[in-house]
Amino acid sequence: MTERGPLEGVRVLDFSTVGPAARSARWLADYGADVVKIGAPARAGAVQIEPVFYAYSAHRGMRRIRLDLKADAGKAAFLRLAETADVVIESFRPGVVDRLGIGYEAVKAANPGIVYCSTSGYGQNGPRAQWAGHDLNYLAVGGYLDCSGRGADGGPALPGATIADSAGGGMQAVMGILAALVARQSTGEGRHLDVAAADGVLALMSLYVEQNLATGDEPGPRHDLLTGRFACYDLYEASDGGWLSVAAIEPRFWANLCHLLGHDEFTPHQTDDARQDEIRAAFRARFKEKARDEWAAELGPTDTCVAPVLTVAEAADDEQFAARGAVIEATHPTEGRFRQVGPVLAGQPGKGEAVTVPDWSITDTETILGDAGYAPDEIESLLTEGVIA
Repeated sequence: MTERGPLEGVRVLDFSTVGPAARSARWLADYGADVVKIGAPARAGAVQIEPVFYAYSAHRGMRRIRLDLKADAGKAAFLRLAETADVVIESFRPGVVDRLGIGYEAVKAANPGIVYCSTSGYGQNGPRAQWAGHDLNYLAVGGYLDCSGRGADGGPALPGATIADSAGGGMQAVMGILAALVARQSTGEGRHLDVAAADGVLALMSLYVEQNLATGDEPGPRHDLLTGRFACYDLYEASDGGWLSVAAIEPRFWANLCHLLGHDEFTPHQTDDARQDEIRAAFRARFKEKARDEWAAELGPTDTCVAPVLTVAEAADDEQFAARGAVIEATHPTEGRFRQVGPVLAGQPGKGEAVTVPDWSITDTETILGDAGYAPDEIESLLTEGVIA
């Protein structure tokens, strides 16, 4: 039996379908919150953003309702739901929720304790507030891309993960929501959270931004230890074409690495700029002598800070993640059985447990509205009018 989640009893109304807000809702649900996803009823010719069935962990542990927020009855239904909710998450372009009459002030009037989280790319104000954007754009303006490695054409390399959406936006939203819920326990008041993914990227880049502000230095590729200035923090190809990550920052780890590679002569020159090309050349030649997994098995356990660069498929089957119950089995009503990343963040219950995920084409609208006090004939009338689905 799954243990109780720390957010059990917390009700979240979520308007998002993809991006940072959807990630935050996913993690809140994994912490035990009752997440109700709100979408619009399907209309002929209307464009609906529908993630593939397996995205966002196939919406495990979530419920769904469809409301027409442009209809007075649909807006009224949302506000009635908000009266007993704890959190609202929205990711419309700044200003849209107020025009719809479902913004923070409208919800606060119905529920003063509401924690209302607005997620966007650049925030609710500022010269870029109305700009459209995606993960790559937020990484660009936050300084992340310029500090990253370079591609074959000399430009910044495309990142391998949506870091702005996940860490910059989604995790920022979760932290803000949890902090606001804690504050509400003593004040009884909710608050409006302005989550900008670009702000989150700036926070992730704060080590380098603050270095620049304090010293005038301009961090970039190969500028500093963590951006590859020294051979002790780099990637090396093995004989089978696989790659190894080396992050031997501390002198003792560096000494261990040099010794095991048969290059003790480099131990005193870890941060000697004049010797880095020589060290890299020697290490590249040495790592080419064995396959990736041979090196990982030899160097990984010996305090050298070496680990293999795994593919996504290899990561999904990795023994370390398996030991921690990170990948679980899910069963979908129409798609059958498949695997997915389970609740892996600290404090999330259910690690390693198999789950049944919902058919996202079927809503829980009638049950959710019934719990909010709507009579069966009222629900039937709303269904007939197309206000709900």
